[in-house]
Amino acid sequence: MRIVSLLPSATEIICVLGLEDRLVGVTHECDYPPFVRKLPKVTQTLIPHDATSCRIDELVRERLRGRKALYTLNFPLLASLAPDLIVTQALCDVCAVAEEEVEAAACALPGRPRVVNLEPTTVAQVLASIAQVAAATGTEERAAVVVRSLQNRIEAVAGRSRALRQRPRVVVLEWIDPPFSCGHWTPELVRLAGGVEGIGREGRDSRRLDWREVVAWQPEVLVLACCGFTIERTLQDLPILRRNPYWAELPCVRRGRVYVVNGSDYFSRPGPRLVDSLEILAHALHPAVHPLPPGLPAAVTIPPSALVCDSMVTSIAADAATGHLA
Repeated sequence: MRIVSLLPSATEIICVLGLEDRLVGVTHECDYPPFVRKLPKVTQTLIPHDATSCRIDELVRERLRGRKALYTLNFPLLASLAPDLIVTQALCDVCAVAEEEVEAAACALPGRPRVVNLEPTTVAQVLASIAQVAAATGTEERAAVVVRSLQNRIEAVAGRSRALRQRPRVVVLEWIDPPFSCGHWTPELVRLAGGVEGIGREGRDSRRLDWREVVAWQPEVLVLACCGFTIERTLQDLPILRRNPYWAELPCVRRGRVYVVNGSDYFSRPGPRLVDSLEILAHALHPAVHPLPPGLPAAVTIPPSALVCDSMVTSIAADAATGHLA
């Protein structure tokens, strides 16, 4: 079986099922496990690499109005790879190749490869998507072991959280300019980790926010998990938050409980590493209760001085880029 993945999380699922040698093509965003970076890239993005967050949001809205995706498919390359199976998604209208384009491409390819669409919106559905790929590839036994291990890790976090007497009010932002709430599985991660997400809704889409909603919730913890952004890229937008007239009055800012996490590697990817996201978040919310597993990066704590000073933000971003953040 020759497999092409059109989604980073699908690539990770394929690999955790032991199908690395069957993977013949991936997207331009697939980067984990590291070896996939050397595989043929069958997609490209229409977003300029230096676009600001505000401009990216504008492009997304323009494409949505035209019912078009932000990624395009390299059909000649796809055809040359002769896939038997294409794994893609139908969850987000703009973060992958349009479903219609994938289906049309599959119909045009010799042998009509099978197309598997993944569209999880909850943690349970993310685990079910692993079984879905396994059913299409004959790796059900391996999937059962993987899912059981992930479920055990989730329950370990949830079990510790059940003993908590206090749960902080939390806001997770999936975008900064303009601000967007978290959605889908992320509010569930907050609950499992021992927090209360007052704006995002479990299993629902993220949405654009009015900052007055954030002020009304008075979050004790703010987590910046920008969709598709690394920690370094998210830090570039911190001055935008600092200029908000309500910013300095938020309890999370006054108490120095603003964190930045890697949305690109973790929170934005509904695959096996979503459980890593839970463990990272749980440690940030309750470090004395939830130990950080070896090998996982801790959420970056933004010191109060950096929340009011652009030069400090620049320094933290530089440390993040060179791996010197604690």
